[in-house]
Amino acid sequence: MTKITIATTKYGERINPNLHGQFVEFLGSGIYDGIWVGEDSTIPNYQGLRKDVVDALKAIKPSILRWPGGCFADTYHWRDGVGPRNQRPTYFNENFGTQQLENNHFGTHEFMFLCELVGAKPWFNINMLSGTVQESREWVEYVNRDTETSLVKERAKNGHSEPFNVEYWGIGNESWAGGGNYTAESYANEYRKYASAMPSFGHGLPWTETSQELKLIAVGPDGNKPKERVDWTKDFFKELTKYRKPKIDGYDLHFYNWNLTDETDTVTNFSLDAWYRVINGAFELEEVIWEQAQLIEDGLKAIPQEDGTFATDIKVDLIVGEWGNWHNIDLTAPSILWQQCTMRDAITTALTLDIFHRNCDKVQMACVAQSVNVLNSLFLTKDSETVLTPNYYVFKMYQPHQDGQKLDLGIITKKLGRKTEPGLQQIYSFASVKENLVTVNLVNISANDAEEVELIFDQKLLFKTGEVLAAEEMTDFNDFGQAEKITPEPAEDPKVKGNMVAINVPKASVSVYQFELVK
Repeated sequence: MTKITIATTKYGERINPNLHGQFVEFLGSGIYDGIWVGEDSTIPNYQGLRKDVVDALKAIKPSILRWPGGCFADTYHWRDGVGPRNQRPTYFNENFGTQQLENNHFGTHEFMFLCELVGAKPWFNINMLSGTVQESREWVEYVNRDTETSLVKERAKNGHSEPFNVEYWGIGNESWAGGGNYTAESYANEYRKYASAMPSFGHGLPWTETSQELKLIAVGPDGNKPKERVDWTKDFFKELTKYRKPKIDGYDLHFYNWNLTDETDTVTNFSLDAWYRVINGAFELEEVIWEQAQLIEDGLKAIPQEDGTFATDIKVDLIVGEWGNWHNIDLTAPSILWQQCTMRDAITTALTLDIFHRNCDKVQMACVAQSVNVLNSLFLTKDSETVLTPNYYVFKMYQPHQDGQKLDLGIITKKLGRKTEPGLQQIYSFASVKENLVTVNLVNISANDAEEVELIFDQKLLFKTGEVLAAEEMTDFNDFGQAEKITPEPAEDPKVKGNMVAINVPKASVSVYQFELVK
C-alpha cells in the first residue's frame, strides 16, 4: 500500500495558471488544417478558425498562447499576415524540411481572435534573426498603440480599432541554434538593442495612467545540453552585469523529453522497457529547473545596483517555453512532426505538469509543444475529424490546480525495482487547495499493477468528485473514426474514514480527486 500525508493547513506558493500554457506554430499542419480552415470551409468554423478545436481548447482555460514560433518566428514578417488575405504574399516554409507553401492567411488579427475566443493571453515572438529592430518595434506599435498614429489607423482599417494590449514579447527564439547560432554574449548584445527599442507607451511616467507595460522574455538555454545550458545562462547574466541593464522580465528555457535512440520504439508500438525509459526521461526537467533557477538567482545577485537617477531593480521569471515528448519521426505521418499520443504521453504530461506545480516558486510560465498536430499534441485533426488525445484530458483534469496553492505532501510508495530504469516509484502525487477545495492527483506509472493508496489528511474532509484516465494497454491511443479508448471516467467513491481516504488506483493511470474542507 502507498501512504500519502497531506497537510491542508500549510499553504504553499500560488500555482500560476500560465504554467498550463499552449504553443502553436506554422509547422506541418499545426495551424493550417489544425486551427485555420478558412471562412469558406465546409468544416464548422468561427470566421475561419476550426470550431471543434476552439471549443475544446476554451474548455481547458489556457491562460497563455505562444505564437508564431518556435523556429518559424525567425523567418516571419508580421506585415505579411495583415490586410486582405487575398493580397498576402506566399512563400516557402522550410522549417524541419517541410517545404510547404505559406499563404499567411493566419496572421496577427486571426491569432488575436483565437486568443479572444479561448480566453488566453497572447505571447508574441519577434523575428530577431531575419527581421529588424524597426520591424519589431512597429509590430508592437501596431497591436498596442491607442493614439491615432498611422499604424493605429492601419490596424483599424484591418478590422480592430481598439489596441490588442499584448503583454508578453519574446525577443528571439532558440538563438543558440537555428535562431542565429549566437553565443550568449552576442545574443545579450542583440537583446539589449531590441529591448531598448520597444515602446514604453508612457508606462511609469507620473502623468500617464497607461496599462501598456510590456513583459520582455529573453532566450534561455537548450535544456537538453547539460554543459551548454549552464554556460549559456552564466554568460548571459554576466553580460547583464556590465553597465546599465536592459529591461528583462522572463527567461525562456526549452526542454524536450527526447526518445530518438531506439529505432524499434515507435510512437504507438513500444516495449515495456521503452515505456519506463520515456517516463523516466520526463523527470530530468525538474533537475534542470532547480539548476537554472539557482543560476538566475546567482546571476541577478551579481548585477550591481545602479546609482543615480532612474536606477531600476530587476526580477526575472524562469519560463519553460517549449516542453513535451519528442519521439522518433514517423515518415508515414500526415505531416512533419505529427505524432499520435498514447497513454505513455499522458503519463509524462501529468508528471511534467506536476513538476511545474511543485516548483511554482521557481517557474512561472510554461507552454506545451505543441497544441495541435505537432509532437505532444492535445488535438489531432484530419479533414473534418478531430481527436482529443489523452494529453488533452490530463490538462482538463488538472485545471483545478490553476490559481491554487500547493500543499505539503509526503509519500511512501514502493519502488518498481526495474534494472533498466532504477529508482522509479510506482505512485506520484501532488495536492493543492483553492476556495475550500483540495485537489489531489495520483499518477500510477506501473504498466501492469494497480495500487492501493491511503490518503491521510490533517483534518476531516468530504469527498466531492473523482476522475480516472486509464488505458487497458500501455500503447492505447484515441484514433480517427473510432470510439475513444482513453477518456476520463468517474472514479469509484473512495472509502472515507475520518481523515483517512482509501483509493484503488488503476495501472497506467492519472487520477484526480477533490475534497471539501470541513470548517
